[in-house]
Amino acid sequence: MQSPAGPGPTVTHEAPGLPHTRPRAAHWAVTAAALAAVITATALAGPGDDTATASVPATAAAPAPAPDPGAARFPLDCGSAGVDVIRQAVADLDGDGRRETVAVVRCRSGAGTPPSGVYVLAPPVTPGGPPRVTATLVDPGERMSVTRFAVTGGTISATLLGYSTPQVPRCCPDRSRGVEWRWKGGKFVLEPLPVAGSV
Repeated sequence: MQSPAGPGPTVTHEAPGLPHTRPRAAHWAVTAAALAAVITATALAGPGDDTATASVPATAAAPAPAPDPGAARFPLDCGSAGVDVIRQAVADLDGDGRRETVAVVRCRSGAGTPPSGVYVLAPPVTPGGPPRVTATLVDPGERMSVTRFAVTGGTISATLLGYSTPQVPRCCPDRSRGVEWRWKGGKFVLEPLPVAGSV
């Protein structure tokens, strides 16, 4: 028999043993906050160490400067006239990873052509010191001049001008010979080229 007050309220009963079948608003709020915290932490952490290391390019060390012939002390007696550096070239001639400078020098002169010397310079022993003369390829005492000078790879090449006799005027050398030097067995070895004839 129905009550005179009309139908009563509908009552829903949760199944026993399943207390969390119906999610509550507080439960969703906590879950959303935890998920947001995880996403934020991941974004701030960025890529792993392996990825970061792989993306940073290695910086190569800059090569040491080549010896400056203007600062060298050549075994050349020019008195008060001073030394002129006529030509120079830079290369790693002995394969040690450091660059040497080959310099053609002669005494400064207002007239005439003083004999030339060819020297190999290495970096100074102490920072700030003068470059070291490690080899004399042409001694000015041989009374020769140097033309067509070049350094290609590890080969130094030049044309040497000289005199057949002391009577030949110093202005006009009458002998010419092409030569090359290469680093072999711990020293520079001279290799004369075929004679091209007199000049």
